Amino acid sequence: MRDLYDRLKTAFPLGELTEQRPDLAFVTVAKEQLRSLLLHLRDQEGFTHLVLLTAVDWLEEGNFQLTYLMNNRLACRDLGVRVMLPRDPASMDSIHDLWPTAATYQRELREMFGIDFPGSPRVDEDFILEGWIRTPPYRRDFDTLKFSDEVFAPRPGRASSDPTEFMKQQLYPDKT
Repeated sequence: MRDLYDRLKTAFPLGELTEQRPDLAFVTVAKEQLRSLLLHLRDQEGFTHLVLLTAVDWLEEGNFQLTYLMNNRLACRDLGVRVMLPRDPASMDSIHDLWPTAATYQRELREMFGIDFPGSPRVDEDFILEGWIRTPPYRRDFDTLKFSDEVFAPRPGRASSDPTEFMKQQLYPDKT
């Protein structure tokens, strides 16, 4: 992958290369450079398949990380292209015109993280969470306990225990 990285580095301002395996590596690129890099990878380097598009919420840094995983079938290798975005407001250019399957990933990321992809087909329609009006549930500041307490009524037999105390009781019943 070092050969590919060296070629790309001459044309694009890339971050450091992170090699996970001989056939899998990751690079970071600025938001403004993403589209031209993806086009180059597809049209010049043989990365014709968009494997996935996913996000990570770096709450403490105030960023989302988008990762576009590309595959070159002939060379049997994958390249992940990472882009950092500010969390609020989170917005990224759509790539559905490059890979139509990206529209589905973008709809999911819009609904689950609140990342907008203007111009992407049906991006504003409900996808999985019909009628959802709360904080997107994959954001790290979404409070699952609060949501559960507000939405689901308590039932007899349903109890929560402190995991530490519960495990002590299970492992050392004579000492509690």
